[in-house]
Amino acid sequence: MLNVAVLVSGGGTNLQAILDAKAAGGLAHARLALVLASKPGVYALERAAKAGVPTAVVSRRDYAEPAAYDAALLAALHAHEIDVVVLAGFLSILGKSVIEAYPDRILNVHPSLIPSFCGAGFYGLKVHEAALAKGVKVTGATVHLVNEIPDGGRILLQKAVEVLPDDTPETLQKRVMTEAEWLLLPRALDELTAALDGNV
Repeated sequence: MLNVAVLVSGGGTNLQAILDAKAAGGLAHARLALVLASKPGVYALERAAKAGVPTAVVSRRDYAEPAAYDAALLAALHAHEIDVVVLAGFLSILGKSVIEAYPDRILNVHPSLIPSFCGAGFYGLKVHEAALAKGVKVTGATVHLVNEIPDGGRILLQKAVEVLPDDTPETLQKRVMTEAEWLLLPRALDELTAALDGNV
C-alpha cells in the first residue's frame, strides 16, 4: 500500500473522482494520506475532510523564493510519508527538487490530448478556449508523468472527447471532465500504484 498525496488549487472535482473510486473499493494499492492545497479555503479541502483524509495548506504567496516553497512542499510530503503525488488541478509548477524526489511518481491530468494545447500557460479554461479557437473536432484529456518540462512527461493514458458545434469553453471543460478526466485519473493512479507496490 502506497501513501498518496493529491495536490489541489480549487474545487477538487478530480480529487472527488479519486475519493469516489477509493470509496467504491478501487485503488487497492493506494492509501489517500494527504490532500495539500496551494491556498487556504478551497473547496477541495472540504471534500478531503468529509472523506476523512488529512489536509495541509502550503501557500505559494507565503514564500518569497520558489526554492523555499518547494522545500515547504517537500517537508509536508515527507511528514506524511508520501510515496506518490497526484496533481489534480494544482496551479503551481513543481520545482526541480520536488520532481527529483519523486521520479516517475508524480501524476498530472491535463485537459487536452497532449501534445496539443499544453505546456506553459495552458491550464483551466485557457486550454478549451484554445481548442475552440483552433476549430478542432476532437479534444480530450491526458494523464502523464511529471518531469521538468510542463506537460512534457511520459503519457500514461488518453481519452478523446468530441467537440460539439455549439460548445463554449465552459461546456467543453465540463464534458472533458466527466467523459475523460474523472475516468482516467483514478485509473492511472490505480495502475501506477499497483506497479510500484509490486516493486517496493
